[in-house]
Order: sequence, then C-alpha cells, then structure tokens
Amino acid sequence: MARYFALLGRHIEVRYRAGALFLLATGTLVADSGKSIFLEQHFSQQGREKNFRWEIPYQHIVELTEISAELEPQEPIRPERSAAATAVAAPLKNRPSEV
Repeated sequence: MARYFALLGRHIEVRYRAGALFLLATGTLVADSGKSIFLEQHFSQQGREKNFRWEIPYQHIVELTEISAELEPQEPIRPERSAAATAVAAPLKNRPSEV
C-alpha cells in the first residue's frame, strides 16, 4: 500500500539517507509505487527548460514535509522505523565527523 499517496502532486521536501550521508531534496511528488517515491523538479538552465526526476526508496526516507504555497514547511511526516533501520542509523549519529 502506498504510504504517501495523499501527497501526490504536492510540493514536498524530503530528507533521506544515501549511505553515510543525509541529503535534502525538494520537488513535486509525482508517483508512489508502494516501495519508493518519485520526485520531479522543473528548472531552466542556459535558457532551456529541463526536468529532473529521481526515486527514493521508503527505507531511505528520514523525514518528508509538505511545503505549502506560502513556502512554510508543514509538520514533518516521519516514516515508521523498524528495529534494523534504527540499529543502522544509531552508529552514524555517534560517529565523529571527519575533517
């Protein structure tokens, strides 16, 4: 069952994990497969209109927030975490930053 089906077509901000990094993505939620969400962003580069679409698996989502028309983030939606996902994330928080 799709978790984020109610947010389709809305502008959202997603914090997600990619390996040991936490990344931030903003765009329009265009699809929810039940295992992943798909974001799309439209932009102009060198006078040409371009589209960027990417897939973020559910298990990598840390926080998902809908961005309203006034560009004020709403209350974040945090996915339910399994015990295994929490065990993986805990060492990343306690790891000293490398300079």
